[in-house]
This record gives sequence, structure tokens and C-alpha cells, in this order.
Amino acid sequence: MKRDFLTVTDLSKEEMYRIFDMAKQYKSARKKGESSGILQNRSIGLLFDKPSTRTRVSFEVAITELGGRPLYLSGGTTQIPRGETVRDTASVLSRYLGGMIIRTYKQEDIEEFARNFSYPVINALTDLLHPCQILTDYFTICEKKGKLEGLNVTYIGDGNNVCNSLILGADLLGVNLRVAVPEEYRPSEKIVKQVKNRNLIIIDENPARFIPDADVIYTDTWVSMGEEEETEKRKKIFQKYQVNSRLLRTAKRDFIFMHCLPAHRGWEVTDEVIDSDNSVVLDQAENRLHCQKALLHLLYSESRILRFQSEEL
Repeated sequence: MKRDFLTVTDLSKEEMYRIFDMAKQYKSARKKGESSGILQNRSIGLLFDKPSTRTRVSFEVAITELGGRPLYLSGGTTQIPRGETVRDTASVLSRYLGGMIIRTYKQEDIEEFARNFSYPVINALTDLLHPCQILTDYFTICEKKGKLEGLNVTYIGDGNNVCNSLILGADLLGVNLRVAVPEEYRPSEKIVKQVKNRNLIIIDENPARFIPDADVIYTDTWVSMGEEEETEKRKKIFQKYQVNSRLLRTAKRDFIFMHCLPAHRGWEVTDEVIDSDNSVVLDQAENRLHCQKALLHLLYSESRILRFQSEEL
């Protein structure tokens, strides 16, 4: 039976940690020039309706280094914009491809695609969720801090798809997540209602409230793709949510700063913060590759044994 990865909750806590273990192994193996053939003789489609740098490149490299063949499909070049249904497109592509990685607008569309596609479907971003990013984020935090459970992560800015997935991940992994967002840009109520451990998640409008206890401080763009018409309005509302040295004056010396990129320098974060010794944004971006290899390994492992097999390198 095939497995999809459409949201963080498609994985268990145990599977998350096993992916982290495999990601460490893949990271180490790549430095040694070793690779795996888990995707040998498989062609994997990347159907992207939105622009991408890190997501596209990391997935294409991951698929190639796992022995597969990536096939990039710009959403505008398919028949969907001309009226073909998602169902028909998915059903046909099942006859050609052994997996799909989709970056689109509506979460409902990727769920519809997965229902009609015979092989694993991975959510590479929707307006609601960004699960691959959050898989990488929590791996990076664990890598830098040595643990996840009980850590204090502070997210500042827009309650967007990254924020929504951070919430689901924190609930799963036992992370204390503090979300500082304007009232009108809170995370999805649909997502918040899914949280089982409500004591782990605190949402407030005051960004300074959560700084002193933060082990991790995370921000993202104020204007996501498809929201460009709100740019000037959002810039005014989010000004007090900029992560700068003044906001961080009460922060721990050893906090780490994270951003999923691309960053709008001078908007949500200043140069002095994103380029500081506390910043791990480049490690965070690199880890997309290793975590996505581990995710693909999990989804395509016929044996369902999640531990890393050294002989597969």
C-alpha cells in the first residue's frame, strides 16, 4: 500500500525521529561521495504551480542521487489550466510516473491528486501547509540543540503555511511553540483545532513576550506567493514583528535564528540578525536535501524497515 506525505501528521513521532536518523546518515554519506539506489529505475514528477529555488533543486538532486529520474512539470504547461480535472491528470500520470512532488495553492487539490494517483505523493507546499520544510526545521533544531522535547521555539510574523506546519510538528514532537502574530493574521483555526497537546502552543500578539525564553527564534516572509496585492498593507501591520537587534536584546546568547528563505532583508529580518553567528539559515536550507532523501527512502522502502541500511549506500 502506497504512502503519501501531505501533512506532518502523516508521520508518527517515531517515524519523524527515524527520518532524522536517516537524514544524518545521508548527510554523512554525501560528504564521502556515497549514494543509495532506493529510487533506481523510477521517474518522479515535480508538478509546480509556484516558483521555487530550494524545494525544486533539493528534490531534483535528492531524486537523482537516490538513483531516480526527476521530471519537472510547470503547472502552466499542463492541461489543468485549460480545464482538465485534477483527477484525470493524476490518473493519467500514474501510468507514466512512480511518484509526484507537488507545489500548488489549494491543499484540497493535492489531496484530490493523491486519491487518484497510484504512487507516493509529497506536498512540496500549499497555501495551508509546508510539511517538508518543517521536517527539515525540526531536524535542524535537533542537530543544533541535541534534542527537541521541551525546547522553546518562538515563531514571529505571519500565521502562514510554515507556521501551521510548525504547530502540527510541535504537537507531535513535544516542542513548546510560541507564536507571535497580528490578530488578523493568526494561524489557521482548522490547524489549531487539530492540536492534541494544547499546552504546548501559545499564540499572542506581542513578539517581545516570548524572546527571553526562546531557544529558537524563527520568522518568515510577510507576503507569501499569491498575496502580493496586500504587500503595502502587510508591511505596515508587520513592522513591529521585524526580527532585529532591538527585539532580540533580551534573547539568550545561544539561541538559534531560523528562516525558511527566501528572506526579504530589511522587512521581516535585518542583515545583522540573518548574518549573525546565531543564524543557521544556510544549514537549514542544506538540510532540505538530506531530510527529503530520508523521506523518499521511507516512502519507497518496500520492507518498511525505517532504520538506515548501510549496505544501501
